[in-house]
Amino acid sequence: MNLAKARELAALLEDLPFDTRALGELPGAALPDETGRSYAENALLKARAAVGMAGALALADDSGLEVDALGGAPGLRSARFGGPGLDDAARCRRLLEALRDVPEAERTARFRCVIALVHPGGAEHVVEGVTDGLILTEPRGRGGFGYDPLFYYPPRGRTFAELTPDEKAQVSHRARALRAARRLLSECYTADFGIDSGCGAAW
Repeated sequence: MNLAKARELAALLEDLPFDTRALGELPGAALPDETGRSYAENALLKARAAVGMAGALALADDSGLEVDALGGAPGLRSARFGGPGLDDAARCRRLLEALRDVPEAERTARFRCVIALVHPGGAEHVVEGVTDGLILTEPRGRGGFGYDPLFYYPPRGRTFAELTPDEKAQVSHRARALRAARRLLSECYTADFGIDSGCGAAW
């Protein structure tokens, strides 16, 4: 369970009228293996599992970094890139090694995030957010997590790790996907979800 990701999602949802809780707060809760062949399949796997454990409306995401020079890798394997047991810094080093001979102009990449919303009654929705950027030749910044220190976002002239949390919340792939999810969450009180103002959310 990615606690940094959970905190980021919670911050982006904090103004909505939900009792929002991370799945890790539930005793014995555990996410299923990410065996899907797409971000959407993995997000739905996790959201469905969360519904089963929490009995509440569940939100789950799956995301990854797609580097064009690597044919879209690490993609679905972003959290496992380079092998088991690596931390964020080690995965960043592994990515830099893979791109050692790639010129700057060809280091284009994007972060992609897919969010699934699943209700105990069976309703399911999937939304997506994408942010384009470049992979630097060395890390910059101390914020964020994952590949943020290497992901340079040209419109801001900084890496994701150099942006403040508020700045990142305006432009990140996760924020873009969550804006679409928020529109669905605002319909939580309508017949679309068929639930009332007492509903909760978890991931």
